[in-house]
Amino acid sequence: MRFHTEYLTFKTEQHRQYINITGKVANALRSSGIRDGMILVSAMHITAGVWVNDAEDGLLEDIDDWLEKLAPFRRDYRHHHTGETNGDSHLKSLLVHHQVIVPVTEGKLDFGPWQQIYYAEFDGQRSKRVIIKVMGE
Repeated sequence: MRFHTEYLTFKTEQHRQYINITGKVANALRSSGIRDGMILVSAMHITAGVWVNDAEDGLLEDIDDWLEKLAPFRRDYRHHHTGETNGDSHLKSLLVHHQVIVPVTEGKLDFGPWQQIYYAEFDGQRSKRVIIKVMGE
């Protein structure tokens, strides 16, 4: 089994932002030369996430509204007693999770017809990383 690792770095312009990274993940897969296996995509920060879903603007807005409803910004999170102001960002990250694993078949991401990989930033405007680890033959 072979392994290939790459890192993406993001410094978003907005505090909360969703970025389609499917092309960057596919590029890492091509660079790896791996034809059959798995690819792990993982946010390396506790206020960010990675998910697989449809690449449709209306759905992204619906997801954003849903996350804000479930984990709204508030000033009274206990976490804020530490001097931080991003309690909601931690909760949003828990809701979307921090990583995904995608099958690799014949050198391609083995997706359903509409699936794409998104990086979700919940406490942005500073540098953060995502690891891409390709495993296989």
